[in-house]
Amino acid sequence: MQTQTIYALGISILIFTTACSQNNSSTDNPVSQATIPTSQPVIIDSVVVPRGRTEQNHLKQNSLREYEIRTEIAKNSALPEVKEEFSADIALGAVGAYRNKHKQSENVAKRMVMHDQSLLQSIRHTSEPTNRENYAHFDDNPIKLVTEYPVSTFSIDVDTGAYANIRRLLKAGQLPAHDAVRAEELINYFSYDYPEETETGSPFVVIKEIAVSPWNKNNYLLHVGIKAQDHKQTQLPNANLVFLVDVSGSMQSPDKLELLKTSLKLLSKQLSVKDKVSIVVYAGGSGVVLNPTAGNQTATIQAALGQLTAGGSTNGAAGIELAYNLAQQEFIQGGINRVILATDGDFNVGTVNHEQLMSLIEEKRKSGISLSTLGFGTGNYNDHLMEQLADKGNGNYAYIDTLNEAQKVLVDEMSSTLLTVAKDVKIQIEFNPAIVSEYRLIGYENRHLKREDFNNDKIDAGEIGAGHTVTALYEIKMNNGQSGMIDPLRYQNENSHSVKKQNVDEIAFLRLRYKAPEEDISRLQEWSVKRAELIDDINKTSDSFQFSAAVAAFAQQLRGGKYLDEFSYQNIINLAQNARGQDRFGYRGEFLSLVNLAQSLSIVASNNVPTENYTLQ
Repeated sequence: MQTQTIYALGISILIFTTACSQNNSSTDNPVSQATIPTSQPVIIDSVVVPRGRTEQNHLKQNSLREYEIRTEIAKNSALPEVKEEFSADIALGAVGAYRNKHKQSENVAKRMVMHDQSLLQSIRHTSEPTNRENYAHFDDNPIKLVTEYPVSTFSIDVDTGAYANIRRLLKAGQLPAHDAVRAEELINYFSYDYPEETETGSPFVVIKEIAVSPWNKNNYLLHVGIKAQDHKQTQLPNANLVFLVDVSGSMQSPDKLELLKTSLKLLSKQLSVKDKVSIVVYAGGSGVVLNPTAGNQTATIQAALGQLTAGGSTNGAAGIELAYNLAQQEFIQGGINRVILATDGDFNVGTVNHEQLMSLIEEKRKSGISLSTLGFGTGNYNDHLMEQLADKGNGNYAYIDTLNEAQKVLVDEMSSTLLTVAKDVKIQIEFNPAIVSEYRLIGYENRHLKREDFNNDKIDAGEIGAGHTVTALYEIKMNNGQSGMIDPLRYQNENSHSVKKQNVDEIAFLRLRYKAPEEDISRLQEWSVKRAELIDDINKTSDSFQFSAAVAAFAQQLRGGKYLDEFSYQNIINLAQNARGQDRFGYRGEFLSLVNLAQSLSIVASNNVPTENYTLQ
């Protein structure tokens, strides 16, 4: 809506000034001074713009041609009250005698707006920042030959921030930047109907499913799913939580601090007398707003949150230091000890070097206190930093764009968000070169590990919370004589493989390592994926397989879809529609709406209309 207002305002200014310029010498249909009083010229920074009806000779002396107005406004930004007043005069018909030129001028103005994006940037609120959102760049995982790279190793990821952030962008009428789309976070945003039973001594169950790929009938998708043991809220251990809240000036908008306060109030209502809550705030400095308080003191906690206001610069590092110190002071042995950082990530004073900040978090996690991040806001949002902080802090990262998302993360999935049941979880898959020729991992680009890291317990990896589901998808090509994406070597015989006789029926071998929350030595679990498990009809697969494949295709499509052949947004909708399942909270139905919206936006983008300046209703 804000963007549409800026467009309308830009067009209105150009319509009005064009009419004035083209009618300076006209005496037809004069407007009575008694009808529309003379007013002082409007000053937009250094630009003088006539407003309402003024003296004809004044117009002759001060009127600017359309291209001059456009150039001047492009160099300056209008005050919000001036913009509102100026557009209001036009809306009231104060153009007077020039109204008969309205249509012609409007067409000229529209062409100018469409071909000069700097004009619309220039009439921005003086305190409104340009888009400074920050995303880490990464390239899609490449296709790999099994003969050259038979082993794939990566850390699990339970973050969901990318999905909620993409939803925010799409609903604002924008296709997300490629770097904003992390496929694993889209896939893992959804819970899947994996079995609840776990093996003796294991905190989770692992499932495998392999079937033909929906976007390439010559390939297969290997679906690996992990389901952690769930815990009811009443079964959770005592919690020591520190809310670390950004109250800097950049948080002063309804979708930031106000939504943040309401979100944390939802979480505070779920706590008991055995839990403790503290609140630390930071802006240019940091301070304690609420000393450790029993979780059942809801009124006290909410009153402390309610009094927070925004202002000042952002010294996030100082706040993190203080929050960790307070959490350490109230440390609960065998309990949940977690700092929850809520911010837009726009750190601009103190320790702003990312590497130093990561080192600080890595050092603090050794104390047994986790750090989770909740992202808020638009325009200056630092997605890159928010994800990194949570990763280094042995926590999880979520983006809160609506109160409904806060309900999902902090209430419905409270156990998953707060209670870690396994840490440093790593997955390694070895493919059989006698059966598989090529493979690629969909997503997890920033979670890659070296092959030797799998057995090294000093290498950090992802955590999984109670009840969490984690899903990974590989697209694989069978070694059936058909040509793949990579040409064979000239001087090596890649079709000659020596495979142990007892393993000839295995497609791949899956290994998983993890540590119990209080342990430093990892445990190993292993499974084979056999040829007999292949399913040639995707309609015979589970809803979990089909829906996760649809989400994976959506993520790839948003990143350019270079591996999807002709698989379209409509194909994604069809695949997901058939696998919605029970959809208790409507998240899968919402996914269908987002795919449909992305399809419409992609059509706009293909027609070379700049989607970032439009809001679709």
